Amino acid sequence: MQGIKDTQLIKLSSYIDGRWTVGEQRFDVVNPASQEVIAQVVDASLDDTQEAILAAKRALPEWSKRSANERAALMRKWFNLMMEHQEDLGRLLTLEQGKPLAEAKGEIAYGAAFIDWFAEEGKRVYGDTIPAPANDKRILVIKQPVGVVASITPWNFPNAMIARKAAAALAAGCTFVARPSPLTPLSALAMAELAERAGIPAGVFNIVVGEDAVGMGKVLTQHPDVAKFTFTGSTAVGKILLAQCATSVKKVSMELGGNAPFIVFDDADIDAAVQGALISKYRNAGQTCVCTNRIFVQKGVAAAFTEKFTAAVANLKLGDGLGDGVTVGPMISKDAVQNVLKLVDDTVASGAKLVTGGQPSELGESFLAPVIVTDVTNEMPLARNEIFGPVTPIISFDSEAEALAMANDTEYGLAAYFYARDIGRIFRVAEGLEYGMVGVNEGIISNAAAPFGGVKQSGNGREGSKYGLDDYLEIKYLCLGGLDK
Repeated sequence: MQGIKDTQLIKLSSYIDGRWTVGEQRFDVVNPASQEVIAQVVDASLDDTQEAILAAKRALPEWSKRSANERAALMRKWFNLMMEHQEDLGRLLTLEQGKPLAEAKGEIAYGAAFIDWFAEEGKRVYGDTIPAPANDKRILVIKQPVGVVASITPWNFPNAMIARKAAAALAAGCTFVARPSPLTPLSALAMAELAERAGIPAGVFNIVVGEDAVGMGKVLTQHPDVAKFTFTGSTAVGKILLAQCATSVKKVSMELGGNAPFIVFDDADIDAAVQGALISKYRNAGQTCVCTNRIFVQKGVAAAFTEKFTAAVANLKLGDGLGDGVTVGPMISKDAVQNVLKLVDDTVASGAKLVTGGQPSELGESFLAPVIVTDVTNEMPLARNEIFGPVTPIISFDSEAEALAMANDTEYGLAAYFYARDIGRIFRVAEGLEYGMVGVNEGIISNAAAPFGGVKQSGNGREGSKYGLDDYLEIKYLCLGGLDK
């Protein structure tokens, strides 16, 4: 495979109970830039999925009883191996997902950072003592691992979405089963190879790769031995999985869709806002749940911002993610391109103005050059839907109150951004935005030390930070009586 030095990182079947599975049925993994088949991976069955859960259950007692220091030492080895193989892992990610190599290597470092963070944070799972109502009693609170954790993760961040879930789970003493997207299974399988090299025991970290999304989803959400289910993906699918988890009252965390506003006020540093919007919108070809979806610009600076932003977008380079200087890679598929173009066409038909882009690219059916649309209203298709592509709708507004009202006029509440210098406005707007994460004069907000997650129909629970362990722990209350005898 193109440019991969350590070919042992290229695995073509599921990793269950410390073993690589075998099977006859396979599916293709396609490079979105070239449309070439780069690998054929064994298609896991529902029996394989159940076996992964049972393997995790068998491994749980020993793993959970290890000290936090022991677990941290193994996780630190895993982190070091990921960073040592950052180039290969990044190249593998680009080949199957399409993002520029620099971005892919950045994702590897980002994902590994969660393993590093939680390796240490797992040592700080503290309990409490509570004053008792009587002298003969003592009240203690301890925290214990929830048990077997199952996850389903998307194709847009095939390394980091697994890493930030698995790292918290393993640090808390849980065992883990992951089902990555069959569009991008190779990154997940490479992580499993490095976990094995690091000495993570068999059954603690399992990867099942298969195309039966519905069937595998039902097993992972309804199996009685899964105590916690965690999902990153669309709100529509998340609702289905939540309902399935309800049949056995599992602990769940959901990181779902977004419709992020990016607000530029008239007191903003316009040049800084342009750069912030550029990186927030066009990273991973706009295929991120926290990327800017709607840009709101106050009318007094709308012309200046749009002119500078359009010029900056013109300097982006579209191409194969392995190409020199490429800043925007292909979308995941030609169907994804067509879905985005339909949103653009419907919005222009509603009265918006197409400034740049909007046509299929000569580079191939999975490529879409960055698009800018102005004269957009908050009711048009580009503003109402999660675009998930390299398209920027620009909406103008008059007042701070109007900007807040439009920004909050969505069922989503994952990430929001705004640029302003007035300190009073910064606090008013930051507190008024109905979102789980807010970037103030900053277009990139994700890091391992911060709690990642949303409100409203963008999900529940948090990943990363000291709060990220809570979803993988149960609180147990101990009442000790008869202590006066």
